[in-house]
Amino acid sequence: MDLKETQLSSEPIFQGTFINIARDTIRLPNGNESTRVVIRHPGAACVLAVTDNDEVVLVRQWRYACDQALLELPAGKLDTGEDPAVCALRELAEETPYTADSVKLLHTFYTAPGFCDELMYLYQAEGVREGSTLQNDDDEFTETVLMSREEVKAALKNNQVSDGKTLAGLQYWLLNT
Repeated sequence: MDLKETQLSSEPIFQGTFINIARDTIRLPNGNESTRVVIRHPGAACVLAVTDNDEVVLVRQWRYACDQALLELPAGKLDTGEDPAVCALRELAEETPYTADSVKLLHTFYTAPGFCDELMYLYQAEGVREGSTLQNDDDEFTETVLMSREEVKAALKNNQVSDGKTLAGLQYWLLNT
């Protein structure tokens, strides 16, 4: 069965600093027309960083859209033309006191494919150590949180982690390392 939906036209609704929103007219697989509202996003990278003490490096950050502070893997949007691996290393160093020698790509996934094209790159940091001299962006405030495997298991059991990229990264850590 052909499931492809084909864009017939696109009307910009909003043009922001890093996202754009459009209302697209599409042709459905059965030949009918419909509309889709789509958020176009440059993509993002997140990083699973584990210290020599086998503690995962997380950040607690206020998320205005959710009206609460969330516990998350360090992450951020890609700058124009930026390599996702470079972004992951940069975000770790900006949001926490940690740096890493390199990162290894674990997986890519769409964060909200029903209405947004944001592609998230999940990396595992290698050579994690303290010593970052970078700072958060002026409008970004994070608190570094280190958690052991047992603390992560308890946090997951108690629904204290509700961010999708973080759930994916923590599950990978618990099941594969």
